Amino acid sequence: MKVIEFIREKRKNLQHQNDQFIAKFSPKVKNLSTLFNNKITMPFRNTLNNPWFSQFNPVDAEESKPEQVLIQVPEAENTYNSLLEKIDTVTFVGEWHEVEQDCIDQFAEVTGDKQWIHTDPVRAAKESPFKGTIAHGFLTLSLIPKLTNSVDLDNNPYPEAKMAINFGLNQVRFPYPVKAGTRVRASIKLVNLVPMKRSIEVVNEVSIEVENSKRLACVAETVLRLYF
Repeated sequence: MKVIEFIREKRKNLQHQNDQFIAKFSPKVKNLSTLFNNKITMPFRNTLNNPWFSQFNPVDAEESKPEQVLIQVPEAENTYNSLLEKIDTVTFVGEWHEVEQDCIDQFAEVTGDKQWIHTDPVRAAKESPFKGTIAHGFLTLSLIPKLTNSVDLDNNPYPEAKMAINFGLNQVRFPYPVKAGTRVRASIKLVNLVPMKRSIEVVNEVSIEVENSKRLACVAETVLRLYF
């Protein structure tokens, strides 16, 4: 047998063995990939499909077009049209609210975050660059319902909605600390509206300012779902 023919024969045999290997191995890879994907996505699917959460149909794939939503639900159409006129405008400016040391201490107790920069006024006065204790960033964030009057049942900004659900946050920043004893207030700017099958998603930019300071304590983009 010539050398060239020998090489061709060996190459052919190797190719055949390689094809057999791939044919046997590919299903295992596919099954492993499927198992891996299920492990990764199952908690998320379980979250969206659990009995409590599924009542609100949050899955985008099940939501219809905006014009269909608004025609089917007059109350949603009225609310949507009313809010649409306020896009990119400040819709609310709240009252000043003092963040007291007692409030900071209670938050530290509940969350377990008892760092001295929050809870030790004597040490903070000596060692902190702020010359006093400061509120936790998450405490400032948690004050949004109070600062925006969203917990005031007598002043409902969405009277035609049967229910309003806090759907989460797109982003949050804490540009400047809130010292104990200072006052803060919040303003709301409507930045986006998304009509859905059974709801309207309202995206607000909430800015929390510190009295006598040009810098904001917190800027958060909140997401609210209104159900009709």
